[in-house]
Amino acid sequence: MIGNISYRLKRALNALYFWESGGLNRPALFDIDATYPSLRVFDRNVDVIQKELELLLREREAIPRYHEVAPTETYISGTFNTEKAWRVFMLRWSNGAGLEGNQAKCPKTSALIDRVPGVIQAFFSILEAGKSIPAHDGPYLGYLRYHLGLRVPPENPPTIRVKDHFHTWEVGKSILFDDSWNHEVINRSKDVRVVLIVDVLRPMRFPAHALNWFSTSVLSRFTKEAKETRQNLANYQPD
Repeated sequence: MIGNISYRLKRALNALYFWESGGLNRPALFDIDATYPSLRVFDRNVDVIQKELELLLREREAIPRYHEVAPTETYISGTFNTEKAWRVFMLRWSNGAGLEGNQAKCPKTSALIDRVPGVIQAFFSILEAGKSIPAHDGPYLGYLRYHLGLRVPPENPPTIRVKDHFHTWEVGKSILFDDSWNHEVINRSKDVRVVLIVDVLRPMRFPAHALNWFSTSVLSRFTKEAKETRQNLANYQPD
């Protein structure tokens, strides 16, 4: 969902961010405490988040698949292992959709998200047993992605590869990585895996930071993709 701005503008911004972040030498993984310490609020409150999540999972089938919310994500969500689902429960979205219904179901988690500056989007990522995610590159270099393990099968837990690094999720453990590097999820587990995903503005100098904030917070609201996603999200809002 990130980067729903014009293709030409996205290319120009990505070129700027590419060099600003270190080009081909930019890291794949980041030290959370050194890079974005405010994200630790989620680690400290994992029990609170898990309690709200467990209530949601009682109605898991009603939670949309990723590509049902954002058709641009069909390749990674709805092309492989189609009998299995990758579901997303959105709590924050860069393009201004009204998510009050979802936030009301997770008020404490939503309040925690409000405490972190620079959040672009946040959601529960729910992978059904055996649902893998094919290798792909994130389309926009303007953000870093945080994962917090909330529910992880103890037997044969899923693993994510980011560039040449591998991370196996653990409950209560978090990771911060550059989504623009090639990455994939290998999942041979027999139970559901859930992580909290929070995308935050990539730390950059001026003017790259200002352009990034403006493109994700303002320009991205007015594209065709944004309007379509807003409508899809509205269709899945609780009554």
